Amino acid sequence: MKHLLLLLCFAISSIMFSQETTNSSYVDVNYFRGNIALHNNSILHLIQGHPEGVIVGWNKKTFGNQDWQEAYNYPEYGVSFSYQNLKNETLGNNYAVYAHYNFYFFKRNLMLRIGQGLAYNTNPYDKHDNFKNTAFGSTILSGTYFMVNYKRERIFDRFGIQAGLSLLHYSNANFVAPNASINTVALNVGVTYNLEDEDPEFVHSEVTEKFTQPIKYNLAFRSGVNESDVIGMGQSAFYVLSAYADKRLSRKSAVQVGTDVFFSNFLKDLIAYNAVAFPERNIDADTDYKRVGLFVGHELFINKMSIETQVGYYVYYPFDFEGQTYLRVGLKRYFGEKWFGAVTLKTHGAKAECVEFGVGIRL
Repeated sequence: MKHLLLLLCFAISSIMFSQETTNSSYVDVNYFRGNIALHNNSILHLIQGHPEGVIVGWNKKTFGNQDWQEAYNYPEYGVSFSYQNLKNETLGNNYAVYAHYNFYFFKRNLMLRIGQGLAYNTNPYDKHDNFKNTAFGSTILSGTYFMVNYKRERIFDRFGIQAGLSLLHYSNANFVAPNASINTVALNVGVTYNLEDEDPEFVHSEVTEKFTQPIKYNLAFRSGVNESDVIGMGQSAFYVLSAYADKRLSRKSAVQVGTDVFFSNFLKDLIAYNAVAFPERNIDADTDYKRVGLFVGHELFINKMSIETQVGYYVYYPFDFEGQTYLRVGLKRYFGEKWFGAVTLKTHGAKAECVEFGVGIRL
């Protein structure tokens, strides 16, 4: 699972090495309780009770020392830890660590937190001892959570309160089968504690020059390891070559259009398996496993990082696997003006296919 470990290192280093030095931070502790969402009938037998847990976070504030901070209404960044009791012995419990950003709206009374990291599950699938756990096929999982809170700081001395709604997602992105995953929708309530007596003033800058940039051309190479949903088939490497153009619309965003070529070796094994196991489907064992897609996308720039989202359609699709539409979402980190690294999740709707680790150049 070393590739998933790289995901957390990538996210934390991207945040920590690109920020200001103004010293103002706080911690928060949130209790949550909710329900597991039924996104897949294969987990119906796993939904019992109301999962609950705690999320503890450290948050560093920004005040406008860099232009992008004011543009995003002075966001915060930090790290957080969660514990979740899934209320089912088959599922076990999850412990997770994340890198996160906090964004603010409505006079900074509403906070949106987005966290990405790694989770540890105490009772994953085992074909002998825990074959009912179709949600988690591995001990190490990818963890994502969203939190929307109404928040008031410094109500009593350095203490404040917050409350809202959270969504917690755990999956290994088909690194190992099975991988039905779990989504928990929960209500949360918490307290905040500022580590300094008072905060500096926000810096306001006068930006009068309109941001412009010509069309840029990108080449990217992505790779990783995944497995089909057939348990025990084994992991295979995959490779993706991408070429696309992007046009910056503003300092914050750009639109993209391009093409992907997929070399997914797990499909080669899956085609051979289906040809033998299901002769009534008339699948040729020599069917090409490669796919070619066209996509459109959007990139949201946050300092040297960006959030990339793409929607694609396979124009070369010799073997039917999860439909012809695919989605990609993930993080990019720019190194200088041209080079970037990326960690992205490729899915077909709610069904993850793989986590992609990529490098590329923007010319």
